[in-house]
Amino acid sequence: MKLKIAILPGDGIGPEVTREAVRILRSVGEDRGYDFQLTERLIGGAAIKETGTPLPESTLETCLKSDAVFLGAVGSPEFDGLSPEKRPEAGLLNLRKALGGFANLRPAICYDPILDCSPLKADVVKGANVLFVRELLGGIYFGEPRGFSGANRDAAYNTMRYSVEEIERVARIAFEAARSRRKKVTSVDKANVLETSQLWRQVVTLIAKEFREVQLEHMYVDACAMKLVTNPTSFDVVLTENLFGDILSDEAAVITGSLGMLASATLGGTVDLYEPVHGSAPDIAGKGIANPLGAIATAALLLRHSAGLEQEARDVEEAIRQVLDAGHRTADLMRGKTKYKANTSEMGSLVEHAVADMLDRRRAYHAV
Repeated sequence: MKLKIAILPGDGIGPEVTREAVRILRSVGEDRGYDFQLTERLIGGAAIKETGTPLPESTLETCLKSDAVFLGAVGSPEFDGLSPEKRPEAGLLNLRKALGGFANLRPAICYDPILDCSPLKADVVKGANVLFVRELLGGIYFGEPRGFSGANRDAAYNTMRYSVEEIERVARIAFEAARSRRKKVTSVDKANVLETSQLWRQVVTLIAKEFREVQLEHMYVDACAMKLVTNPTSFDVVLTENLFGDILSDEAAVITGSLGMLASATLGGTVDLYEPVHGSAPDIAGKGIANPLGAIATAALLLRHSAGLEQEARDVEEAIRQVLDAGHRTADLMRGKTKYKANTSEMGSLVEHAVADMLDRRRAYHAV
């Protein structure tokens, strides 16, 4: 197998966690004999410093010619004074538009070994495994018109807009995912107030008829936010629009124990985009304490969705569980009783060795 992967480390802790995700991708590729061709490019603040733009043409060209894109993080306080279209985040938004991915998958999994890392009670989060399917290219983030008004820019406005087609295509991704999980979709909206949510609910209800084996429930976003922290195990696949999905999936970090545990995959476009959810975290950048497990879990999603390597993806996810089960923790997970504290690189190495051990055991079994 040959796979071209564009690597965009970005800003803050992006390069640190990306390094560990790349370590895992290289290890899997070498062990299995796959040809993973990794090409590194600039994006975000790092690109602004070198080229003056957050998304250089060379970066976009490489991404469009790749089979998958892995991005670390973008953003830095030093660029806060720039206009929105010139800031590091514009590079990410423009990349998303160029790649065309409209469905953002964000799994939030509570690993049993770190039940005590969640601020929620163990009996509340135990067994929680939620997949958020967030619409990524529509809604209030991209709706027009938008801007400031008034002589002194003393008012501002944004537009939330959705079409039937935009809702249909992301809904189908959610229902397809539910088919291979626990066969339940919770569609989240604010249909008691917003016309866009009324259309959302109407269209999702129609799409559900194509998936008779999947249960559909509708829920208001405020009710969903509360239930995520009171009964997270009641959810399977959560389908929602851009703004609500952004907020709710970050809230779900309490299920996993840390924002550093969250992975994501953006599908549906010409090239799939993968990025951990945690952001650039400039306050801890360069200290070697960032949690790379979200980035490594993101690499597992790349193996699953772009490479079609389901067993290898499961191996990486199981390796994360094994490392946590052995008591190893990064600083953000150091709660409760004393555990083995690992820095960013050490945690990546532990996962790499766990993956290699699983492969060795599988080879030994088949050789008998």
